[in-house]
Amino acid sequence: MSKYHIKTLEEYFQVYRQSVRDPELFWEEVAEEHFIWRKRWDKVLDWDFDKPAVEWFPGARLNITENCLDRHLTIRRNQTAIIFEPNDPSEQAQHISYVELYRKVCQMANVLTEMGISKGDRVCVYLPMIPELAITLLACARIGAIHSVVFAGFSAAALAARINDAECKLVVTSDGSFRGGKTIDLKGIVDEAMKDCPTVDHVLVAQRTHTKVNMQDGRDHWLQPLLDNAYKDCAAEQMDAEDPLFILYTSGSTGKPKGMVHTTAGYMVYAAYTFKNVFQYREGDIYWCTADIGWITGHSYIVYGPLLNGATTVMYEGVPTYPDWGRFWHVVEKHKVNQFYTAPTAIRALAKENLDYVNRYDLSSLKILGTVGEPINEEAWHWYDENIGKKKCPIVDTWWQTETGGILISPIPFTTPTIPTFATLPLPGIQPLLMDEQGKEVIGNPADGRLCIKFPWPSMARTIWGDHKRYRETYFSTFPGNYFTGDGALRDEVGFYRITGRVDDVIIVSGHNLGTGPIEDAINEHPAVAESAVVGFPHDIKGNALYGYIILKETGEDRNQDNVRKEINDLIAARIGPIAKLEKIQFTRGLPKTRSGKIMRRILRKIAHGQSDQLGDTSTLLNPEVVQEIIDHAI
Repeated sequence: MSKYHIKTLEEYFQVYRQSVRDPELFWEEVAEEHFIWRKRWDKVLDWDFDKPAVEWFPGARLNITENCLDRHLTIRRNQTAIIFEPNDPSEQAQHISYVELYRKVCQMANVLTEMGISKGDRVCVYLPMIPELAITLLACARIGAIHSVVFAGFSAAALAARINDAECKLVVTSDGSFRGGKTIDLKGIVDEAMKDCPTVDHVLVAQRTHTKVNMQDGRDHWLQPLLDNAYKDCAAEQMDAEDPLFILYTSGSTGKPKGMVHTTAGYMVYAAYTFKNVFQYREGDIYWCTADIGWITGHSYIVYGPLLNGATTVMYEGVPTYPDWGRFWHVVEKHKVNQFYTAPTAIRALAKENLDYVNRYDLSSLKILGTVGEPINEEAWHWYDENIGKKKCPIVDTWWQTETGGILISPIPFTTPTIPTFATLPLPGIQPLLMDEQGKEVIGNPADGRLCIKFPWPSMARTIWGDHKRYRETYFSTFPGNYFTGDGALRDEVGFYRITGRVDDVIIVSGHNLGTGPIEDAINEHPAVAESAVVGFPHDIKGNALYGYIILKETGEDRNQDNVRKEINDLIAARIGPIAKLEKIQFTRGLPKTRSGKIMRRILRKIAHGQSDQLGDTSTLLNPEVVQEIIDHAI
């Protein structure tokens, strides 16, 4: 029986029981058997959820890139590590072997060192899905720098906020990016951000679109000439197990984004372990995750997880719809993809189009399908199963978060029975529980409640960069002694979990976590806006979309409301990014409030959902008369 590669349901239960009975022994055996260590750990785990403080493999010394690259150079030197599939299908795909990737990473590491970057420094990476993105992550890890990837769809203001929070010394970007039929001026966005980023000394610019950009003397440098002159070897920095590997920002329900800190050894062990099991990767397979490396999915399951297992991983630059709705399936056929991992949003969008876009391609190479970002609805699950998997490919509906670092609840293909909409069973080492609103554990099945985890796992985030108090308050104060996920869940008669969605003011739109607080702050900057409230409502493609209820100042009521709607969305796009734009904007004279002045978002949510007949008693509100007015003018 292999702990590292579970192949039967009996094996799963056996391994799972062992993993919760003696977690330290379980993870120690996984760590010992599958990774290179410079120095062994002093103990496996030290933890206290009250502080909170968690350390996995304290005392161990390692470098994650030696496990992603160096150790593969003897047996799979010439095997493809990364297949880069460009946005334009007429541009040739690149196959980067493990030895080529090793050399490119070393060259980039040497360039970073030349630019004054050393262990512990933060490097912001604002790149499209091109090979330089994966190479930069690994180069940072090689020299012990902490990478902070910012999704290249975020605005200059959002980019600057993340650079300043982490006090990054260097930014890696490109002249621009291709996205479908559009060319985006990434360097221009970086230039705008740099007006307010005093800690940045240098900006390295990769050439992708070959468009003309401004280069500031002394600060900006073209990347390629520096790489051409750099050595192709670079000694790996020896890291402590708990040294930070990366910071990745995720939206909070209020305030600024949270910089989740992931450390080295535990993250490595868990990303590798979950990749191997959830995708049942075997030697020679071609694996494709369609996410962007700007999100945690890309970190764990495009870069680190696959490379730690010596896999071949596909990096796709484009969108599902370019040049037409068959592009995903064209790529599957072209590269003979075996494991395909995408978001329910993409599946719903593709399912609305003509099946000819699917049927013209040979998808017989596919063995396993996956979904990530939000729970998949039943209709989309069946379309995916029947038309893409031809009812032969198990679907792994994976549940996890930026904070968790890796997948926590998921079927294991050909092992766990799958049920549409259910994430099913926890992976080995994961101990979930459901809590009621009074903070008591819900015992027995079936059950529903707030989803918590009662025992640490290796890849969990250790803190919020620069704000441990916020980390404690966000994740460990609601249900003391437990990690609170922020999600609701139900558990069926046999113990399978189904995630029912966020229970806070974070809304998942197209798989992106969007906090309502920062969006409302952006709206309220509009000179005509007095007050706003944003809620989510169901959307056929995005899963959820954003509905804004907005009170205009008296001076704004005479303005053209369509113009104001456009200006509000332009403001949101500038402050946060286009992904946060409002789908519906309703102007109203008031918002339902409690007598203490709190906006009753529950009521606004029900109206946005078309459930205005289920509002309950509104007579205790400060202004109950406003509710009917909002209902009468709902969009």
